[in-house]
Amino acid sequence: MNYLKDYREGEKFVGTYLCKQKQILKTKAGKTYYSLTLQDKTGTADGKIWELNNGIANFEPMDYIHCEGMVTSFQGNLQMNISRVRISDEGEYDPADYVPCTNKDVGEMFSRILKYVASVQNKYLRKILEMYFVENKEFVDAFKKHSAAKSVHHGFMGGLLEHTLSVTDMCQYFAEHYPMIHRDLLITAALFHDMGKIQEISDFPMNDYTDDGQLLGHIYIGARCMENAAAQIPNLPPKLKNELVHCILAHHGKMEFGSPKVPAIMEAMALHMADNADAKLQTLTEVFTQA
Repeated sequence: MNYLKDYREGEKFVGTYLCKQKQILKTKAGKTYYSLTLQDKTGTADGKIWELNNGIANFEPMDYIHCEGMVTSFQGNLQMNISRVRISDEGEYDPADYVPCTNKDVGEMFSRILKYVASVQNKYLRKILEMYFVENKEFVDAFKKHSAAKSVHHGFMGGLLEHTLSVTDMCQYFAEHYPMIHRDLLITAALFHDMGKIQEISDFPMNDYTDDGQLLGHIYIGARCMENAAAQIPNLPPKLKNELVHCILAHHGKMEFGSPKVPAIMEAMALHMADNADAKLQTLTEVFTQA
């Protein structure tokens, strides 16, 4: 298979790609053309169909399409100028080639998550963690496969697991160096902080915002999950429950960034800093890698 990242300007291209988006637009002269987003596991590319002739068969977004054309450049970015296209036949492609994936070992990463779960000494917090990461197979399967974003950072299969582990590692560092931090609370909040993204963003290959994601967002969804889980644990101290929910509500740091609360306790501030650092550094990593 010819991957999108391997093409260079001036080359011919041919192959099957996922049509992630399709727009029917008009030029300034009033001529209809198609603007596409093509995707494989190496990333996405801008595609254009300028001539709607007999070589252009009917297709829809999320179809796997067989394309032929030339690689051009527009404003410094590669563009696929498509001259022929049809829906690909079953057997012409492997769906796994069109889903961007983490380059890290999923099993090894999740084993480290479980070590963090086992390391939590507070019996109430460990019970909440075990309810999800040990006892809930459906949650574990989704957590391992899900992305952490539609785009921007960790927008690939396994991205949620990779991001969560990275944030938890940073929080462990903070807890070791600042003894005033309630380590068990911070580690629990780190492991759960983006759990709402499983409901906020759809599975691959779509990887787009769900209705719940558009209407509620992952911060509210995650906080609601914690409230529901806490209600199932007898004698859980209300203050501890509220601090855990607060960490999730405040992990974006500012209201203008989507957090309904700003960090009001040390653990919430540490979680926000870890989340923000990993998101920004991963974003830069992805930009430099694709450059």
